[in-house]
Amino acid sequence: MHTSYLVRHNSSKNMHRYYAMTISPGIFGDCSLVRQWGRIGQPGVVRKDWYPSPEEAVIAGSLIEASKIKKGYSALTSF
Repeated sequence: MHTSYLVRHNSSKNMHRYYAMTISPGIFGDCSLVRQWGRIGQPGVVRKDWYPSPEEAVIAGSLIEASKIKKGYSALTSF
């Protein structure tokens, strides 16, 4: 299972956010990319996207992770 956890802090704006992603297998040979984001300490928003293969889910997760890093997030764990 692949997992990624990103955080972004900006004390001057009182912004403390997280972005978590996990890849988990489905029962029909497919995989889901489960994403959760929000303010640190809060439950946040959850979204699940389905992909036909684990490789495609990893690629999608890596692209999202790269996008978040460009926006100022730092990776605590990575794909």
